[in-house]
Amino acid sequence: MSSSRGVVDEGRLTDLTRARAKSEAAEWAAMLDYAVRLEAEYNSVDTTEFARQANIATIPLEIGTATALSEHQVHRRLTAADRVRGGAPQTWLAFESGRIDASRVLVISDAIDKLKREDSIVRLDQRVVTYAEGHTLTELRRWLKRFIARVETDLYRERADDERAKRGVHVEHGDDGMSWLSAYLPAFQAAAIDKRLTREAKALGADDERNTQQRRADLLASWLTTNESGEPANGADIAVTISAESLAGVNEDPIVSADGSWVMPAEWITNLVKTGDVLWHRIITDLAGGTLDHTYLGRFAPDVLAKAIAFRDAVCQVPGCTRSAQECDGDHRIAWPHGPTNGANLWSLCRRHHKLKSHGSITWHLPSGRQMPAERTAHSPPLGDVSWGEHHLAQILVG
Repeated sequence: MSSSRGVVDEGRLTDLTRARAKSEAAEWAAMLDYAVRLEAEYNSVDTTEFARQANIATIPLEIGTATALSEHQVHRRLTAADRVRGGAPQTWLAFESGRIDASRVLVISDAIDKLKREDSIVRLDQRVVTYAEGHTLTELRRWLKRFIARVETDLYRERADDERAKRGVHVEHGDDGMSWLSAYLPAFQAAAIDKRLTREAKALGADDERNTQQRRADLLASWLTTNESGEPANGADIAVTISAESLAGVNEDPIVSADGSWVMPAEWITNLVKTGDVLWHRIITDLAGGTLDHTYLGRFAPDVLAKAIAFRDAVCQVPGCTRSAQECDGDHRIAWPHGPTNGANLWSLCRRHHKLKSHGSITWHLPSGRQMPAERTAHSPPLGDVSWGEHHLAQILVG
């Protein structure tokens, strides 16, 4: 990077960043040592317990006066320094050497506070520095969320259930005719609402004079005060990843959003899949994180899947019907939610034949006299259930 004032190279910036981090570590260590010494002095004085605690409570104020920090800022630094220096030595050494800065140590300290088992903290200490020094603060926060949820799955699930019980909506009236509306919601619901607000705000077009945030606010107010929307308030495309082991019940690994910004217990998705309110995409991964399968968990196929099925089928799948598949319904051969919303279980049926199938009026008639429900197959019964001859001679019955 060059300018009229000289040249600053990348190495120089790295050195300055490391020097700043070392200075922060030295300051935190000095603050902690001072606080420990003062607390020991106050505890050694022969006085009442109330007086001792009152004196100890003034320590952050004394340090704040010397460092121009608030009591809250001092308390936050002291807590993090004590927790990391005592419980995560590799992380603290990385801080002292300038490999990670104070902001990263703070979020790592918060993660340590969430972990309840000593071996979990050791595992975090062994892995987090390598990730932290090569990624942004936002990426580190997301990584820590996933780590906590996976390393102590049982405890994470308990905390998540406890927090879910605290869900609620609060209104705080401000000045100038405005108020704050805040909602404490499960992450998947908040993510769905956020995505739908963004999608609908953009759909209003460039002619709308409101900025994006104004559109989002007005849309949310409209959805909450009227019934004009006509669709579920959570309707949005949400992609989540889940390990094959968790899906098979081998372990209880949590579900993670595709962008890694939130996690939730795997069992939470069970009831959501049945409602069909949220457009879910389930991505199954292997141990290395590779994609094994992608299944859409809502009832109605998203546009990309619907188009692919229409291209594949071309026309209504009842033999003799020539209605274009693009004008047909995407019907589940095995009824949803027991049957998945994917290419193997969806076929194109015109509205008339869809209704007939739903009433059990479409069946395959085999030369042997057997009849088979049409929803199990496309243009002919599966070879696994019938002979090769019957497979070609089967006729469909309507009505």
